[in-house]
Amino acid sequence: MSQQLIKHVEELSKKTPDHFEIGDTVNVHVRILEGDKERIQLFNGVVIARSGSGTGEMVTVRRIVAGEGVERKFPVMSPRIARIEVTRSAVVHRAKLYFLRDRVGKAVRLEERRVERKADEIKPKTKRRGKKKTTKTAE
Repeated sequence: MSQQLIKHVEELSKKTPDHFEIGDTVNVHVRILEGDKERIQLFNGVVIARSGSGTGEMVTVRRIVAGEGVERKFPVMSPRIARIEVTRSAVVHRAKLYFLRDRVGKAVRLEERRVERKADEIKPKTKRRGKKKTTKTAE
């Protein structure tokens, strides 16, 4: 019976989660309640783990603040999460990046994944402005 209830609640929510992967640098837009006002606060960092599935899926995001590592777990399907925006993708060979906890400084950086862009997305190069070069022909 409880499985049927869980499936029913999942069907009702039908919020499509944002697409991101392990190793991506993301901005998590979190809704914060302060009294009767609501604002959105950003938490940016590297996704080091994902766990669970469906409406119970959690994501762990790690960032460095004042030289100290800060990790925060977010439920992906929560109404408190406005959106998860990917700013950078990285090449990773692990499902969990817990080894980043032991690293300091430049060693924390991950190799960036190059994303192939379509021809429509590439902007044409603009012409340089300035004097035109004229070639004098010998007469």
